[in-house]
Amino acid sequence: MSAVPLEAVVRAEEGVVPVPDVAAPLGARARLLPALGAVYRAQLSRARVARIPLLFVATFQSVGIMILMRGVVDGGGEAHAVVAGSSVLVVAFVALNLLAQYFGQLRGDGGLDHYATLPVPPAAVVLGAAAAYASFTVPGTIVTAVVGCGLFGLPLTHLWVLAAVIPLSGAALAGLGAALGLLAPRPELATLLGQMGMSAALLLGVLPAERMPEFLQYARDLLPSTYGVEALARTFGSDPDWGAVALDLAVCAGVGVASLAVATWAYRRAAVR
Repeated sequence: MSAVPLEAVVRAEEGVVPVPDVAAPLGARARLLPALGAVYRAQLSRARVARIPLLFVATFQSVGIMILMRGVVDGGGEAHAVVAGSSVLVVAFVALNLLAQYFGQLRGDGGLDHYATLPVPPAAVVLGAAAAYASFTVPGTIVTAVVGCGLFGLPLTHLWVLAAVIPLSGAALAGLGAALGLLAPRPELATLLGQMGMSAALLLGVLPAERMPEFLQYARDLLPSTYGVEALARTFGSDPDWGAVALDLAVCAGVGVASLAVATWAYRRAAVR
């Protein structure tokens, strides 16, 4: 006597092929670079409309600071510091302040759950968002640097170094902003931390180091954007020390890698909670 279940016989008579009750295997996770490109394009298109007005605010803020400092600083090394610091401040406003707010809101409203369901590496999410926000700083930083050179009579010859200063400073500040937003327990606190970080970049980056108290000079060395400011400021001299410029950029790159690694760890930590 056959031991075939009655349900199988009925399905066979009806022309229905039984399907084994086995879960289908999941697809392979996306590779880092394709996933990074996809997240970057998505973030860029999403933030284009909402962030462009804020970019104008960041640019006008930096230009206004330089105009105010023009009445205090005449020229020389102090002028170099003011122009370089104001230019990098545009990067700090967008990559540090706005990115901290974005990740804070993403964590607060459950948006991280959406990214957690996608087969993309956590590093792609952090790097893609950071790169998209840093991209918005390019026009404002260039405009600020050109206007500052005109205000203080500085040469435009070596402004090409912004091609290295913007992405390296942006990576360092964006990683810090993402980490602040992901580690903050509430979105309001993430916004506060981002604004405090931008204020630190304003105070420690724009003001000439020679006019700061000694303890603030030590705090300035801990700010990731300081090395981008120093690299840009050195190029305004008549005979730039390119070895020192390269060293500052290397330190900025190292800090950027470390801050993005911390942001990736913070993303993993927030996504599983």
